[in-house]
Amino acid sequence: MSEVKKLAVIGAGQMGGGIAQVAAQAGIEAVVFDSFADSIERCKALRAKLLSRAVEKGRMTAEEAEAASMRISYTQSIDEIAGADWVVEAIVEEKAVKFDLFKTLAKMFPDESVVLASNTSSISITEIATSAGGAASRVVGMHFFNPVPVMKLVEVIRGMQTADSVVERTLALAERLGKTPLAANDRPGFVSNRVLMPLINEAFYALMEGVAEPEAIDGIMQLGCNHPMGPLRLADFIGLDTCVNIMNVLYEGLGNPKYAPCPLLRQYVAAGRLGDKTGAGVYEHRNK
Repeated sequence: MSEVKKLAVIGAGQMGGGIAQVAAQAGIEAVVFDSFADSIERCKALRAKLLSRAVEKGRMTAEEAEAASMRISYTQSIDEIAGADWVVEAIVEEKAVKFDLFKTLAKMFPDESVVLASNTSSISITEIATSAGGAASRVVGMHFFNPVPVMKLVEVIRGMQTADSVVERTLALAERLGKTPLAANDRPGFVSNRVLMPLINEAFYALMEGVAEPEAIDGIMQLGCNHPMGPLRLADFIGLDTCVNIMNVLYEGLGNPKYAPCPLLRQYVAAGRLGDKTGAGVYEHRNK
């Protein structure tokens, strides 16, 4: 198969923008689609900030940063991603929305050489692939981690229909992006969130039951278990709504009540306290 020259990213959030950035830094043209103009503007500003910071820290030259920036384009028209030879979806973690998108992508990219990847952190790749109809064999999970320019892992998920060649190409592309790809089978939550989210959920139970204050829960996990970030602070960083969505996927997919989202976690979401992105979650983030 030919080398990837143009990568389309669906979604201009932190994940989508980060994926576009690492592609651009690897010499690949990246086009970011988002239907919301304000999301695109925030993405542009954050990319400029992170590339500038990389220069300041000596991770790249000013010329390399400028070249990477020039390789990223943005659009509010999904038609303008036509011509891409690889697509990565990085939108909201909701099944129905992803299914509708992959139906559209399958029609837009009939070429058998174009891979349709999903950055989903928990939703079944097999189900997403099924929504893509005849393009199912080209659908694969390509789960990046936040912040994408820093985190080395890409969890590569093989759906039941995913062709071996697509998995091989995905592993190769991840390595080209400077990442370490590790393969996992298509089970609820894959590996990362199958292990991480119950930990976060249990931290909310500890908070709800008054075992300790948030700072103590996080501090104990940081200092006692050598975690770089406590589970409650990490939940704010990820987004409490995303945590609930992933726990629901685990609960529904595995059929075990131990995976049901903690009532306190649900309550934070109901109150609109979603974490960093709304300025308040378990902690206050008004300076974000």
